[in-house]
Amino acid sequence: MINNYDDLENYLSKINSFISKEEGKREKILEQIDHCKKAINDIQSEIELLERVNILFQKTSEFARNQAKLQIESLVTNCLQYVFENDIEFKIEIEELRNKPSADFYVITKENGMIIKTKPELSRGGGVVDIISLALRIAFLQIHKPKIQGPLILDEPAKHVSEDYIFNVADFLKKTSEMFERQIIIVTHNNHLSAIGTNAYKVSLNGTISEVSRVNPD
Repeated sequence: MINNYDDLENYLSKINSFISKEEGKREKILEQIDHCKKAINDIQSEIELLERVNILFQKTSEFARNQAKLQIESLVTNCLQYVFENDIEFKIEIEELRNKPSADFYVITKENGMIIKTKPELSRGGGVVDIISLALRIAFLQIHKPKIQGPLILDEPAKHVSEDYIFNVADFLKKTSEMFERQIIIVTHNNHLSAIGTNAYKVSLNGTISEVSRVNPD
């Protein structure tokens, strides 16, 4: 209760002191707000940077994947056309499944003006599958980073390819070895394939003993 001038001064002094304390609290809160705003802006900048980096990684990965896809398609298509002497093509379709790329292989042929797209195992039987398998091995070996050194070892390649095309397979393997400067070691019962080798050996079983003889000595 204010009864005189002194009481009024004391009351005003208490009010001013309260106001000063509250203003101090207000300034502190404003400083904290400014600090939080700056932290939020910094975090937002980091998020935007990470998003840009992620997009860059995705595009880089997609670019590298597409480059590998084109290389593989080209090599396998060239192999198929070289062996079967027609315009058959090999295509890879890539899609994302659960954030992971998944690839499907197809063979494209043209017949009577129509484009026919089939799975390799449904196209012309095992011969096409053999050639695609052979070409894929070569493609993966050549485009792998870092480069894989050493020979390419094949066990009975093109065993389902008919005799009409086996000479083409043999010639393709010989040219592939020369082009990529990579030794190819083949295990085969096919005389046409064994004939292309710089060195050929015949393994025959005599009882329980394997005997090795040179087929094409220098």
